[in-house]
Amino acid sequence: MRRRDFITLLGGAAAAWPLAARAQQPGVPVIGYLDQGTQEAAASFVAAFRRGLSQAGYVEGRDFAIEFRWGENDPDRLPELAADLVRRRVSLIAASESTAAARAAKSATTTIPIVFVAGLDPVQSGLVASLNRPGGNATGIVHMNAALGPKRLRLLHELLPNAALIAVLSRTDDSNTLTDLRTAAAATNLAIEFFFARSSREIDAAFANIVGRGAKAVVVNPDTLYTNRRVQIVTLATHHALPAVYPWREDAAAGGLMSYGPSITDQFRQAGLYAARVLKGEKPADLPFMRATKFVFVINLQTARTFGIAVPPTLLAIADEVIE
Repeated sequence: MRRRDFITLLGGAAAAWPLAARAQQPGVPVIGYLDQGTQEAAASFVAAFRRGLSQAGYVEGRDFAIEFRWGENDPDRLPELAADLVRRRVSLIAASESTAAARAAKSATTTIPIVFVAGLDPVQSGLVASLNRPGGNATGIVHMNAALGPKRLRLLHELLPNAALIAVLSRTDDSNTLTDLRTAAAATNLAIEFFFARSSREIDAAFANIVGRGAKAVVVNPDTLYTNRRVQIVTLATHHALPAVYPWREDAAAGGLMSYGPSITDQFRQAGLYAARVLKGEKPADLPFMRATKFVFVINLQTARTFGIAVPPTLLAIADEVIE
């Protein structure tokens, strides 16, 4: 081997060795990351979670490692995935963006700390005793996005005041969420109808049913499945010429007409910060839930033009972001 080639090889090995060594250090705390969805759909959330840990001074490989468990949009898999993390003796479980993931983690262990991101009220869901004093082994970030359905309905009504029927696409039949939407619709004399879809195939069928029922617009309720199937839902709404309002900014950025909700990536960043605090020795029972305080309204004008919709100046004036 020529001397120059040997030096190049040695240099490359020296650059790679510290990373490998750090990744295999004994005693590094392991975070078990439990997600109902898929790795591809959750990429930006995982990046934000890592960013929160980094902001707290934690370096992956040196201070922590992450083991991922993906439900692949099948919530029935979550209990076994959570049990597997418990058997792995992880230092902490991060349950990602679904009540089912948080519930599976809570059922699997009463001792391993859990930090989760929740859309539904974790007190009403029976996950914790109180938002301010969670007790037990779990805390996290709560965005309550499901409770924002009435606001999204009103925004859609302001955009399309003559829509005779508005559809609501929902994965669950959570009574609180649906009751709030019915109350909001009654207050403005709106006719709404609920359509449920719990799989990719059912989403296709739901849109066909929505069109068949004569609905003129759609409110999309937040759900992990719908986050993972964002492109499918936005494409179907466009194909069927159904203006829709979505729960996340990422939906509008992907071509959805409007969105209103908290910043989901910031919620995961905050979860990373909380995970770091737990790894440093703080107890979940003593950490109150962090709540979303900023909600973002986004309008995609390009999509509005595709639908032939003139967005009223009143809506443009209150939008936090307008995508041209």
